[in-house]
Amino acid sequence: MPKTYWGLRPTPLLCLGLIFIGGMIYWFLSFDHFRDKHVPPSPVGAKSLPDPFMESPELQALLQLIHWPAPPENAAAFASSTSAEKSHYRLLQSQSNYTVGNMLLVSLEARDQSGQPKHYGGDFLRAKLHSPELKASVAGTVEDHKNGTYTLTFPLLWAGAVKVSVCLIYSSETVALLRRIRDSHPSTVTFRGYFVDPGQGSKEEVTECNVHPVSGPTCQYVDPGTGEHWFCARPQHHSCNDLVYHSTGIYKNVLSSAEKVFLSGAATDRIIPGSVPIIQVLPSHQLTVATSPPLPCHPGLALTNPSGFYYKDVWVSLGCSSRTFPTSDLALSCLRGKIVHMIGDSTLRQWWEFLLAFIPSVKHIDLHVTYKSGPLLAVEPAQGLVLRWRAHGVPLRTGKSKMADIHYLANELNALGGGPDMVVVFTLGVHFITFPMHIYVRRVHSIRQAVAQLLARSPQITIVIKSANTGYTVYGSDWLSLQLDNILRAMFAGMRVAIVDAWAMTSCHYLPENIHPGKVVVQNEVNAFLSYVCPGK
Repeated sequence: MPKTYWGLRPTPLLCLGLIFIGGMIYWFLSFDHFRDKHVPPSPVGAKSLPDPFMESPELQALLQLIHWPAPPENAAAFASSTSAEKSHYRLLQSQSNYTVGNMLLVSLEARDQSGQPKHYGGDFLRAKLHSPELKASVAGTVEDHKNGTYTLTFPLLWAGAVKVSVCLIYSSETVALLRRIRDSHPSTVTFRGYFVDPGQGSKEEVTECNVHPVSGPTCQYVDPGTGEHWFCARPQHHSCNDLVYHSTGIYKNVLSSAEKVFLSGAATDRIIPGSVPIIQVLPSHQLTVATSPPLPCHPGLALTNPSGFYYKDVWVSLGCSSRTFPTSDLALSCLRGKIVHMIGDSTLRQWWEFLLAFIPSVKHIDLHVTYKSGPLLAVEPAQGLVLRWRAHGVPLRTGKSKMADIHYLANELNALGGGPDMVVVFTLGVHFITFPMHIYVRRVHSIRQAVAQLLARSPQITIVIKSANTGYTVYGSDWLSLQLDNILRAMFAGMRVAIVDAWAMTSCHYLPENIHPGKVVVQNEVNAFLSYVCPGK
């Protein structure tokens, strides 16, 4: 038996592992190289054919789905806006006893900054029922009566002391402002394109880029696979074909001083006072906590409302028999032999990072790319597991990254062969809230077509969609995110895909809301994902 130069004999398992890792790296790199080599470069100055979907009745139905009540035109002043401190909620239809399985109804009256009752709706509220000692919580349903009053509905899903919490995320006037900004500006963020010609040794030129034409002479790029457009200001000393890198630019200041008041910390995400006491919920027929239905989780199931709840910091699905994977061995057993493609934003990259940290034998393969854009690769050689993550394509707020590494999501799906051991999970949302709605709708439509084609050629593949997280407050807006999330869910309704309801899982947890939630929330999201990958193992 030959020895290595440090005097140790290579074990058969080690040899197999090295062969597996080497093969995966070759496959991963050659896969991207093959596609990039054989897809023609984006034509400059070309025009794509009009998209019939953008004029279709389906689009109009989608836009009607996200309709939101608007305040009267004469209610634009901040004094007319809803005040969280002066609004109030109370118990509706009080009962002598509450048991598991009952519903709790709460009535909320919105008032303006002077304390006067409002006579129109449109406020963006977030309500939850929770028991801090039990680490239990569930999101409430908000019914807008469009007259300044709202009914909040909470299912009683566990026994114990429960209390109501209601926040005014945005007043109806603030929502109207957000909608006007979204619809009247082609974008509220810019990007940078870096033009380089190594053969000529010229200096790098940086110009503004976006999903729409920029001012002055413009380079137009049309993706041959999706028809998506990308525009950059034409550089002075390079050709349009010299675009090599991409990064975030700047956020545009589109708010006046008077408008900024509506979005200040004193006016957004404020707790509304109420007179609902702590309620003692009793067991029902010895049932102390609701359980998941016996139906195994599988793609194609419609989400229930609510889709689930937390109990002792564990998410319990109300739509299917959710599972937990508390140990790395259980998670690895579920993922054995799987090739997992994750395509999306940093909130999905958290799943990739969680699995990498949770399963010690999974190893990150450094591909020497910009980490925030990817592609990222991790493998578990002994169990044949491959975990990939990459960003969903431009528009993408990220550090300086090679354009060749940033692929449109639909193109990624179209390049997959599928198979029973392949899992695809994607998300799309927060990088699109700075654009008019039609930009997002067109993108999701092309992704839906790619998903339908992938399912047709590979019915055994598992496809999972991660919905949006809440808590995007720095440069974003949860109301804008909700609008996109509703479009995403509607576009894939009825298809054989699974949806992990990250919106519900992030909106009712006790941790402070953050677009990048804490580990316990991410683990519950991953558990929900794995419940679809391994519903009965």
